[in-house]
Amino acid sequence: MDTSFDMFIETEVPENELIISRTSLSGVITYANETFAKISGYEVEELIGKPHNIVRHPDMPKSVFKEVWDTLALGKNWQGFVKNRRSDNGYYWVHADISGVYKDGKLVEYKSLRSPVDRETKIKMQNHYDALRKTEEKSSRVVLYLTDEQIEAITKII
Repeated sequence: MDTSFDMFIETEVPENELIISRTSLSGVITYANETFAKISGYEVEELIGKPHNIVRHPDMPKSVFKEVWDTLALGKNWQGFVKNRRSDNGYYWVHADISGVYKDGKLVEYKSLRSPVDRETKIKMQNHYDALRKTEEKSSRVVLYLTDEQIEAITKII
């Protein structure tokens, strides 16, 4: 019997921080600020050259990213809430504002500015995304809440 498990710990994006990245038109990271690296658990050098979906959390419905790409393809900005995965499999929530970067009128890359999300919005969006995944992807997320004593006992074992 496999009794292994992962603990998924949330990292809060500080109120005074802004996560900034730029990607190629195909979604490969060309710039990442130190805040992005710190919050995601990567070094800046580890992020550059990687697909931005390196931080895609499995709780995010595929339809959200289809909407992102469809909106960007129309030359419009996309704004919304995203749950991202850290390098240690923890997670963090952001409000993302993604837009095109133009040079001489030609789209050359995308930039994303991400800011903190309040607790109520995180709960609302998690519930919304869970419902979307259940409907669209026929998958569900299971969460087990543990008491502090249970967590302490488990961490002593591992």
